Amino acid sequence: MNAHSPREALLAKVTTYFAEHGVGDTSLRSLAAGVGTSHRMLIYHFGSREGVLTAVIDAMARQQLEDMGTFLRAGEDADPREVAWATWEHLADDAAVFGPLLFELSAHAMVGHEWAAQLRELISDGVRRLALFFEALGEPAERAALLARTSMAIARGALFDLALTGDRDAADEVIRNFNHWIFDGE
Repeated sequence: MNAHSPREALLAKVTTYFAEHGVGDTSLRSLAAGVGTSHRMLIYHFGSREGVLTAVIDAMARQQLEDMGTFLRAGEDADPREVAWATWEHLADDAAVFGPLLFELSAHAMVGHEWAAQLRELISDGVRRLALFFEALGEPAERAALLARTSMAIARGALFDLALTGDRDAADEVIRNFNHWIFDGE
């Protein structure tokens, strides 16, 4: 899809609005007023409130997977510690804006809302990609899968803590120590 299409431009505004205000029980009419459009345009482009939320999740998932792929490809020729740290910094920088929205939408996936199901797929795909990264570093497949799942869980926990407390130094310290454990075995 054209990144400059009216739908994509509207989706960017909607995502920013939800990042700033949360999803809660926002109606299409109040969302439309908040982003400077009509509820009819939201229906035209997304079909329903659930369609809007599905599109937001899809856009966020696509961006995260694209970012992860970029970092992991860069890691093919770089020190894996540097790749891990650069990935964390990018995630943490984004979390300042989009972290609360990601966790709010994740709660919807946890309670089984079908429109949020893609978040489960995002986690699974991220684990698979990280496992391949660890395998490329020479880890056996079973250990690579465990390291990948553990890395994702630690990063989500640190991001959750960062979103709640705003303490970037503490979140950075968690990741710094975890990376030391992963790569240096200490």
